[in-house]
Amino acid sequence: MLTLRLYMLQRITAMLMAPLVMGHLAVMIYAIQGGLDTAEILGRTQGSVVWFLFYGIFVVAVAIHGAIGLRTIIHEWGGVRGAGLEAVMWVTGVILLGLGARAVWSVTFAAGLGA
Repeated sequence: MLTLRLYMLQRITAMLMAPLVMGHLAVMIYAIQGGLDTAEILGRTQGSVVWFLFYGIFVVAVAIHGAIGLRTIIHEWGGVRGAGLEAVMWVTGVILLGLGARAVWSVTFAAGLGA
């Protein structure tokens, strides 16, 4: 039953990530073609709740999706089962979430905080 729930959760996060990836790519293409530099991009994202929510949701979806995917690969290719497999999934998810959350915070709200 857990495997089915994880399978469904991974599919849901994939559906959530698809439009977010397209939005991210569109923004990156716009920034590059517009000749924006890092300071100009940060000037537009700092203090923006919209960008915080956009990339925050993106990070949560990626962390969940990636952790479940790695769990599946380790199980299928390495034959790992049980608590070790679950630990890898949770540790991976927490690390991805932590790194992504720090990046989102830095790009949207950490101006002047040395981040």
